[in-house]
Amino acid sequence: MKVLFVGGARSGKSTLAARKAAECCGDVRCIVTASATDAEMAARIEAHRRERPDHWRVREAPIALAGALREEADPQGVLLVDCLTLWLSNCLWSPASVSGAPQGEMTADLERWRRERDAFIEALSSLACPAILVSNEVGGGIVPASAAARMFRDEQGWLNQAVAAACDEVFLVTAGLPLRLK
Repeated sequence: MKVLFVGGARSGKSTLAARKAAECCGDVRCIVTASATDAEMAARIEAHRRERPDHWRVREAPIALAGALREEADPQGVLLVDCLTLWLSNCLWSPASVSGAPQGEMTADLERWRRERDAFIEALSSLACPAILVSNEVGGGIVPASAAARMFRDEQGWLNQAVAAACDEVFLVTAGLPLRLK
């Protein structure tokens, strides 16, 4: 069983995904993709840590998500991946590519991203254990002004489509309420 929770920022998708993981079994393996790039992000990461039970195994995988899925898969447990949107951002824009770009511009590493994405979709499709995934819906607003933001929105949309196709259930989350799409 593979389940995707997708929704906007602060929609409640991580809370619902964690609840579903806890209901599956006691052996939850949580793969997190966030990196503490600044104080605000560090505080967000810490808030998520406090919400998770202490007995959950947690692994950080900011880029190599396919390998983390394969290594953490256990038929007796469930994988919880939170979140695909941060992972996409990490793959596209490493600190080196951002710091080397002219002020106000970012250069995406599309080659690395697409290699990581393809490996992840393959690993997800072949998993022999339950998996619960969290991703943001970023395409519901206005068309972004910059080329980098438009490219990010497009890649996120294509990623969500590929993950949804590989999942048995998909939920759109808004205001803490899940709407079953698949």
